[in-house]
Amino acid sequence: MAKTTGRHHMRIAARAAAAALTAALVATGTSAVAADAPQPSLGAAADAPAAATSAAAVTPSFALYGTNSAGTAYSYLPNGKGGLSAREYAGKGWLGVSALMQVDHQNDGDSDGLWFRETNGDMGYLKFDASAVKIGYGWNIYNKIVSPGQIGGAAAGDILARATNGDLYVYLGYGDGKVTKRIKVGYGWDIYNEIAGNGDLNGDGKNDVVARDKAGVLWLYKGTGSQTAPFGKRTKIGSGWSQYNRLVSTGDVDLDGKTDLIARKGGALYLYSGTGNAAAPFKAKKQIGTSGWDSYKFLF
Repeated sequence: MAKTTGRHHMRIAARAAAAALTAALVATGTSAVAADAPQPSLGAAADAPAAATSAAAVTPSFALYGTNSAGTAYSYLPNGKGGLSAREYAGKGWLGVSALMQVDHQNDGDSDGLWFRETNGDMGYLKFDASAVKIGYGWNIYNKIVSPGQIGGAAAGDILARATNGDLYVYLGYGDGKVTKRIKVGYGWDIYNEIAGNGDLNGDGKNDVVARDKAGVLWLYKGTGSQTAPFGKRTKIGSGWSQYNRLVSTGDVDLDGKTDLIARKGGALYLYSGTGNAAAPFKAKKQIGTSGWDSYKFLF
């Protein structure tokens, strides 16, 4: 199928993701897949997706979703002018969900659906929305779950999960919603209250993440492409980021081919456009939403 570009391409991708959002609410789940064992290692090729030999990270460009306290979701498309379009209704029934994240299964820059965590007592089921199949349970041990795209060297989007003790794990995606057993890739990540990323921030073709510490300092973790050590040593981006109550990346918002960062302050929304330069990965902020953004419990 031929690829489309620009605003038309963005609208198609966003509408497909919105349809998947709604479909997840009416699909019936099957019995749970066995939960990931607490072993922090991944065996050889038998347990892992096939590694991509030469594919570099593709800059994603997802719609931004907001879900309010009533469980209703709305989507916002890039408007082609560096901001976001008016919201579109994207489904309801998301009460009882404690984490939501978009995923690109094919490393083509398009959103292919959602992983979401249901908080059912102490079970914490992780599901993928194409069929609402239970991928695993016991995910309530994590207080932060994000999908920063493909970070482990294979061809599909992966998951970063931080345990309450600060240990960081990677789950490699198979490209169908299912994930491998977890791989421990760090510790001490409880110093951060925000972790975000969805693309390459320094132009080397590998996906990166940013993390904000409790003093309001933002740090860049450059991707390595290794599933056992996916990030290099952190570098400081800047201070004063504690003014924001949410940081999220949906990839390229201003459609310049570089990954951006979205920050919420009260009811206002700001865009930090990417530069592709590791020393200064973001341009000066630009306000893209004036009010009402604090009505969303989740932004993803």
